[in-house]
Amino acid sequence: MSIITAYNEAWKTGDVEALAEIIHDEFVFNPHVGGITLGKSDLLGFAGSDNAPTSENDRILFESDEVGVAHSVVHFANDSDSEAVLSFMRFKDGKIVSMETGATPLSDDYKLVGSE
Repeated sequence: MSIITAYNEAWKTGDVEALAEIIHDEFVFNPHVGGITLGKSDLLGFAGSDNAPTSENDRILFESDEVGVAHSVVHFANDSDSEAVLSFMRFKDGKIVSMETGATPLSDDYKLVGSE
């Protein structure tokens, strides 16, 4: 099974233990909002919370032993508008060691939660 497929399945089912096996201990996540950087424990805490986003139309655009690119439509639990999200991942030791996202809002009146 591909790393991205395993990640998507674990995220969708809320299987934090499976995610912990897929995410490298040196993991760094730079999301497209907030100017923040998250680590492995941050991601696992978010995935196991009631505020975890959901996704649909998950697609793997490219995956090799070193990097992966994925796209999905993401719906957020914090009243933010849904977004089309592109994720770039680097792999190390067969796990995701870094992830960066970019997104396109899916509504004309999009407002980033907390930006007002």
